[in-house]
Formats: sequence, C-alpha cells, structure tokens
Amino acid sequence: MLELLIADKDRGTRRRMANLLIEAGYDVMVTDSATKTINGVRKKKSQVVLLGAELGEFTFVELVPLLKRCNRKLTIVLIADDTPLPMIRKVREAGIFYHALRPTESEGEEEIRQVVKCAVENLAREPD
Repeated sequence: MLELLIADKDRGTRRRMANLLIEAGYDVMVTDSATKTINGVRKKKSQVVLLGAELGEFTFVELVPLLKRCNRKLTIVLIADDTPLPMIRKVREAGIFYHALRPTESEGEEEIRQVVKCAVENLAREPD
C-alpha cells in the first residue's frame, strides 16, 4: 500500500492533515525530522510527501531538490503560507507537484484530499 509522509515542524498541522488523510483511507506517517523524511524517500517507503515550509533546520527550498535527487519520481505537495513568489518558482522548477496553503477550514481540507487523490492516481498510471 502507498504510504503518505507528512513532514512539518508544526505538530498541529501534522495531526490535522494525518487525521484528514487517514479518514480518507490512506496509510500515513508523520515526522518533524528532515533526516526521517530523507530516509523515507531514499528507501522509497513514501511516494507522496506533504512538506511544510520548515523541517528542523531546513527550509522547503533546500529540501525539495534534495528529496527529488533521492527519488526523482517522488510527488511533493508543498504546504506553505506566506511564501514569496520567487521561492515558489524555485521549487516548482525543482519539481513540486502542487502548492497549497495550510488547511484551516473544510474548504482547505477538501483541497488537500483532492490533491492527494490526484497525486496517488498519477503514481498509479506512471510506469516503473
């Protein structure tokens, strides 16, 4: 079964997104560690990562290219608020799948459910 990894320093955000995606039927792992995130991706345990703006001492701008080097087929959903457009452009070029704001209402939660569903469907269609 496909495992989703939620990697974010904010405990409340991790918990909220994990509950949301578990309810949707996904196998979810959460972490606030860049090392655990990199290891999960490198070992191909996680195919979809929901990545917060900061993780330990790293920012998403540093982590996205590193994660993509570990697994070029990795699907990264960036969950970040108040992000300068040049930074978003940089990670889009590095290969993020989608950028969303932190879900705070049911509308934001539905966006997360839909983007994860789309990411999983894309992975299922992709040849190995």
